[in-house]
Amino acid sequence: MEWGDFSNLQLDAVREVGNIGTGNAATALSQLLGRAVDMGVPEADLIPIYELAGRYGSPETPVCAVLIRAEGDFPCNLIFVIDEGAGQELANLLIAMDISTLDPELQIQMRDSALGEVGNIILGAFLNAISMLTGYVMPASVPAVAHDMLGSVMDIVASIFGVIGDTALLVKTSLQVKDVECEVNGNVIMVPDPGSLETLLQKLGV
Repeated sequence: MEWGDFSNLQLDAVREVGNIGTGNAATALSQLLGRAVDMGVPEADLIPIYELAGRYGSPETPVCAVLIRAEGDFPCNLIFVIDEGAGQELANLLIAMDISTLDPELQIQMRDSALGEVGNIILGAFLNAISMLTGYVMPASVPAVAHDMLGSVMDIVASIFGVIGDTALLVKTSLQVKDVECEVNGNVIMVPDPGSLETLLQKLGV
């Protein structure tokens, strides 16, 4: 099925998955950080994968990207993308200790480990949303963390995952951590394997 073939009802069903996933992510992140997390109104849409780069800000913005691969009943790739500054602040909140005196390479490793955990929690929340709605079982891989400019990340996503599927579910939202000047303008990208999205829609009754 091509991107333009999706009906309004099918698009609404996909957006509902995005809404539930974002709500799950806010709850899970709150539990992880031990702080209240407010969620902005999410925007979710199905778009052609090669239009991903045009849905973001400046291609030169430094970002952190966390990737996981889900198998099982709904095989897909999921990527969580956040500005580098917000990602580092989230990592520091999770580490909850002063690591400035440690070896710089060790600091990077610790922050990347924390960012991988944050990404894993957020992306896992979207998989849980699908599981709640469908009963699907979707074991996920260990998260991988990358740092680059936004344009480079989007180009890589399109070139690699465009071979797998031509449609992506893009969810944009903001998560505000209470008592901390940290607004995470996160973007979750889900690229289903060929045929997976159609199967999901059938399972959702649309």
